[in-house]
Amino acid sequence: MEEPITSPMTEAELKEKVVKAIKTVYDPEIPVDVYELGLIYEIKIFPVQNVYILMTLTSPSCPSAESIPVDIEKAVREIEGIADVSVELTFDPPYSQDMMSEVAKLELGFM
Repeated sequence: MEEPITSPMTEAELKEKVVKAIKTVYDPEIPVDVYELGLIYEIKIFPVQNVYILMTLTSPSCPSAESIPVDIEKAVREIEGIADVSVELTFDPPYSQDMMSEVAKLELGFM
């Protein structure tokens, strides 16, 4: 019996899975995932399932500065078919609470 031929994921499908994986990562000090917090500035999908993520932290002195990018990379690497993941940290533009989603603002009592 032949294996069914599965077509590679579209860029949109892969990006959706990447966002879902990122949403499993939380800032240990805040009960909201890093995506809803607005820490993810950019997600790019390159040919052959390579993922690039540009992110920031709530502050340059964030105590979780070492672990959050590693946790994001680890979560995205678990997606089947991902070839490589690159997470880059930036502080330009600086993070502000305006970057949070409405979900995050509600969760944290800002609305």
